[in-house]
Amino acid sequence: MEVLKVNNLKKYYGSNNNITKALNNISFTVNDNEFLAIMGASGSGKTTLLNTISTIDTVTSGNIIINGVDITNLNEEELSNFRKKNLGFVFQDFNLLDTLTIKENIALSLIINKEDKTKIDDLVLDISKKLGISDILSKYPYEVSGGQKQRCACARALINSPKLILADEPTGALDSRNARVLLETFKEMNEELKATILMVTHDAFSASFASRVLFIKDGKIFNEIIKGKKTRGEFYDEIIDVLTLLGGDIK
Repeated sequence: MEVLKVNNLKKYYGSNNNITKALNNISFTVNDNEFLAIMGASGSGKTTLLNTISTIDTVTSGNIIINGVDITNLNEEELSNFRKKNLGFVFQDFNLLDTLTIKENIALSLIINKEDKTKIDDLVLDISKKLGISDILSKYPYEVSGGQKQRCACARALINSPKLILADEPTGALDSRNARVLLETFKEMNEELKATILMVTHDAFSASFASRVLFIKDGKIFNEIIKGKKTRGEFYDEIIDVLTLLGGDIK
């Protein structure tokens, strides 16, 4: 089943003789329970692509269909409601609020939407048990480890059972140890909790945790590789080979 379908997507900036084609006729799909990484050099269009899928930015032409809904046809209010119900986000700095407990951070979107307290408590307890953080729910972010903060951010992204989780350079601000912890959590979310993940990254190590990698160059899809039965090490080497062909400053 297709969770995401991007069809002939174009995003142009500027006008007349000064047009930048950030996205130039891109098409691809993401299936249910897939972990897709998107890579490309600086200015390749990968962040613009993520911004259009996440409803932050609009498209010039083309279609983005998520869970059967063409979001390019929705107005602002409809987009807001759609985002709440269908998308989860993991940010580079995790965006946890130090004035809220871990439980409150996980439940924030449900609290804002004035969901029933019993329902909120049940959902938070369920997802926190699955991610191994149920024993720290009463603590504050500054009282827990970096790895626990990461799992809190992932729990928050999963709390509404979104159709698609979007991650923009999620390991960019992390040291190597915490980056691995986060990526292992993503892998666990994908394989055990059946989450569908789309991650933009500059890092081959991060991308090697995905099941498929799309490479973008000059607003177009340059290449695609699938992990299949390869080990993560073998997949990493293949990613490096494609990046060498891709050229440019991967960041």
